[in-house]
Amino acid sequence: MKSIYQKFCREQLDSSGALAKIELDYPENFNFGYDVVDAIAESEPEKKALVWCNTENEEHIFTFSDIQKFSNQAANVLEASGITRGSRVMVILKRHYEYWFVTVALHKLGATMIPATHMLTVKDLEYRIRATHVDAVICTPQNEVPEKIQSALTNLGASARLWCVQSDREGFRNLTEEMKAASDKLERRPTLVTDPMLLYFTSGTTGEPKGVIHDFSYPLAHIVTAKYWQQAEEDGLHFTVAETGWAKASWGKIYGQWLVGCAVMVYDFDNFVPKQLTNIINRYGVTSFCAPPTVYRYLVRKGVPDMPKLRHASTAGEMLAPEVFRLFTERTGIPLCEGYGQTETTLLMGNLKGREPVEGSMGTISPLYHIELQDKDGSPTPPGKIGEVVIVPPAGGRQPGVFCGYLDDEKQYQHVWRGGVYHTGDAAWQDENGLYWFHGRFDDIIKTGGFRVGPYEVENVLMEHPAVLECSVVGVPDALRGQAIKAFIVLSEQYLPTKELEKEIKDFCNSKLAEYKWIRLIEFVEEMPKTISGKIRKTELRAKAAVK
Repeated sequence: MKSIYQKFCREQLDSSGALAKIELDYPENFNFGYDVVDAIAESEPEKKALVWCNTENEEHIFTFSDIQKFSNQAANVLEASGITRGSRVMVILKRHYEYWFVTVALHKLGATMIPATHMLTVKDLEYRIRATHVDAVICTPQNEVPEKIQSALTNLGASARLWCVQSDREGFRNLTEEMKAASDKLERRPTLVTDPMLLYFTSGTTGEPKGVIHDFSYPLAHIVTAKYWQQAEEDGLHFTVAETGWAKASWGKIYGQWLVGCAVMVYDFDNFVPKQLTNIINRYGVTSFCAPPTVYRYLVRKGVPDMPKLRHASTAGEMLAPEVFRLFTERTGIPLCEGYGQTETTLLMGNLKGREPVEGSMGTISPLYHIELQDKDGSPTPPGKIGEVVIVPPAGGRQPGVFCGYLDDEKQYQHVWRGGVYHTGDAAWQDENGLYWFHGRFDDIIKTGGFRVGPYEVENVLMEHPAVLECSVVGVPDALRGQAIKAFIVLSEQYLPTKELEKEIKDFCNSKLAEYKWIRLIEFVEEMPKTISGKIRKTELRAKAAVK
């Protein structure tokens, strides 16, 4: 039986089986919940959709019929409480299986889902709640998330409908229990493919995190991500290591995988242990695996075990050291296929099916996009010369897979679309064989341990310490994390640079920051390198850090 994705696209392959061209074709009311999940449930009710386990050895295997049933129950509970098309719902569910029920339910209702990580602080939550005016929050009972949400709402003088899963929490309704009493039938609700479906917050360098909005065509753009980069297979089992608060979950834990008929493996854990991940791969027969380079670095360092059923491995999110690529491939016989994209997009470039992966390269351009490398005046750069990665939209103007707006920031949206192309802010170059190589960012986002951190978020907290007169935060090379967060600090007049003060500032800041934003290194300096307009030159600070 054909995979359902073929209903929504036309593909052309070359003689080697590589994707040469793909065109999406979908109705104006396309909705992943009805047109993919429910459609598969009706035609193949027992088809495996989700394999879930956790560190307590619990296990659940859900079919598409199960996902249809539980998402309908969740949708009926939410709709009865006023969640409808256009409602904004924040979802903080870690790797709990309820995430998949809730996600599909919200899509069916036409609500805008706002995924968020459980690692956010009260201050982080306040910002997101204030920016989005959320109608509801659905969260995990773990990691004091309910308490942090209550504090954020109280501090803002705001209110929202509140649900928790799995257990009762004061001030929260128990969604798990309410679903049991709800109908598992749901008539199709009207939605449009141009409606806002997802809102992710992505870190920036010159301000607070930006809200990135994707519409209902977004899942279809992940067909290339899943089939041709991750090489998820019909009736296979794909495992992407990502928490559901991040856009990587949309890349690897639901849309493209289900579209190509592949089940999703989910391991619900808090602390990363390499051996546990490989045990999961072998126990359940994972066929394709995707993880940030940090995970592969740990695997190589600890010793990669045999994984006889694994057929494909991919990675993205930060730079991958050549020795990690080589050691993993030598040990497993599986080359690592790097890929590249943004929260604002789906996969833009990758080492795709049908082409030999090349160590360190981003591969070739996804046929879904028209991408160029351009210099500052908008002229295409020749092979060997560094240019900015830009997306040229099709003649019709609509580019599925590229975000449709920044939350309440039309000015920034127009800025990144200046000149009629989408400016990624990333620098790359093309070699004589047509392969693309990442050079760096034109902005200053730090990629650490698979997470993206905007320096502004950390600098704001640093400035709260009385000893800090001025500061700047950059990412510096780190063998385990890819980059570590380093703070350069000019001290206030009455303070002296000591090891004790360094520890005090670290402890002060890290107690206020989500763990992935922790400051790992501090250097006290007499003054900051600045431009004539007074802006700190982060490039000089990174260069200074690199020579130490």
